[in-house]
Amino acid sequence: MPEFLAALWRSGTIVNDPWFYAVAVPAVLMTGLAKSGFASGFGSLAVPLLALTMPVPQAAAILLPLLLVMDATGLQQLWADRDRALVRRLVPWGLAGIGVGWVGFGLLSAKAVAGIVGAMTLAFLAQRLLFKPRADGRPPRAWLGPACATAAGFTSFVAHAGGPPISAYTLPLKLNPRVLSATLAVFFAAVNLAKWGPYAMLGLIDLRNMATSVLLMPLAPLGVWLGVRLLGRMRPVVFYRVAYTGMLLTGLKLLWDGLR
Repeated sequence: MPEFLAALWRSGTIVNDPWFYAVAVPAVLMTGLAKSGFASGFGSLAVPLLALTMPVPQAAAILLPLLLVMDATGLQQLWADRDRALVRRLVPWGLAGIGVGWVGFGLLSAKAVAGIVGAMTLAFLAQRLLFKPRADGRPPRAWLGPACATAAGFTSFVAHAGGPPISAYTLPLKLNPRVLSATLAVFFAAVNLAKWGPYAMLGLIDLRNMATSVLLMPLAPLGVWLGVRLLGRMRPVVFYRVAYTGMLLTGLKLLWDGLR
């Protein structure tokens, strides 16, 4: 270990628990893949994984700068492919969800939010399995977009778990995988940027958390870059299978965390 990192480790300026890094490295790479759209849904597992070694609010604070780097990388790769109308429809409601999460931050425990998100995710997948969409089927109802975007903003604020709620609305739209990934990249870039002020006011932005984020920073764009490359080589049917698998595993993990 370089001397300056060793000094930071000894002083406690960065998180100095080896088990934290054992889960943080795969969690950050997994989140980067999810940000690209390649492994959509898996990104919501990052905070539950980090929560094995630290409190959920601290895990969320450490991940926030990394999410912004991933957002910037994803936007650079996908910006031109976004669905502009869908972005205009969803982003304001996502920001409203941030406000709800901020106000209600102390009312619900992170475990309660995890359980709610997990149950919502599994209910959506069950509905898709029992009532398979037809080619001539109707698109999702208009009210579902604002509802899912608000829920995504709320769960994203509390546990960076906004993927499953917003996917419940966007996946049935059957957009081109790259268009869907680009649209969600813009949505979550706006949502994550809006978290900074509330997180700072809640005391989550401190030197130790931010220094740990900087140490993990090189992994953030790497995961997104790999995901975008894989996304361009994947057939739409495979893309959606991966997305639904990610939602299934995420839903089971979050529900388990909420019920423990």
